[in-house]
Amino acid sequence: NASFTVIEFFGGYWTDSTAIMADAVHDLGDSFVIGFAWLLSYLAQKNADSAYTYGYRRFSLLGAVVSGLVLSVGSMLIMAEAVPRLLDPVMPQAAGMLGLAIAGIVVNGIAAMTLRQGKTMNEQMLNWHLLEDVLGWVAVLIVATVMQIIDWPILDPLLSIGFTLFILINVLRNLWVTGRLFFQAVLDPDLLTCVRESLMSLKEIDDVHHLHLWSLDGEHHVLTAHVRVEPLKDITEYSRLKATINSALASQDLAHTTIEIELNEEPCRDE
Repeated sequence: NASFTVIEFFGGYWTDSTAIMADAVHDLGDSFVIGFAWLLSYLAQKNADSAYTYGYRRFSLLGAVVSGLVLSVGSMLIMAEAVPRLLDPVMPQAAGMLGLAIAGIVVNGIAAMTLRQGKTMNEQMLNWHLLEDVLGWVAVLIVATVMQIIDWPILDPLLSIGFTLFILINVLRNLWVTGRLFFQAVLDPDLLTCVRESLMSLKEIDDVHHLHLWSLDGEHHVLTAHVRVEPLKDITEYSRLKATINSALASQDLAHTTIEIELNEEPCRDE
């Protein structure tokens, strides 16, 4: 990706295309954040310790934030270059744009395929950018083909602006989701409802409260809950109840689960 970014900058200068330069800036940001995200993903694999008792997985969210910020700044710079060109459009070299577009589809398509299985917000943010690149190059391919037939130089800055706005809107949306994760919002309300219903479906449980669900990185979720039960006779019943709860939550794909078991007659210590 970084190597192709260098080619894009030279190609954008050679073809005098703001659309190519827009994608070059975009790919420069992608190259930086992919490297940074890889570093943070590597760090996120470290095991929990006394400093980070849940482990380092939330570090991967930082990669998503940096990615979004870099792309937002790059998008604004491109807009500042493309908007004035609407008033005085310059006809780019459509044939050169066509060749770069084909190369861009191949390079970014391979990169997107590499990350398509990612589940963390970090990987999803990067994969979304790479898919956007593929779509952007498809648009460049179409516009370059049209400009070889019709003398419409304004298509180049229009494509640049449209492509940049499309990227910016989706980056801001992903930043919003990432920000919610940082503030421990519920990533999936349906999952929270499913967890509550799974617990309340057990005949041994009379009530569920202090139910908290958040995500470390968009993939590894954390659950804590208090459950009220009738008095237990012995340790065997207690062990059986724990096993029943574990079975009820087994399908929810939770990385960390903490269940506080309270007897009906005892007060909740968190109230």
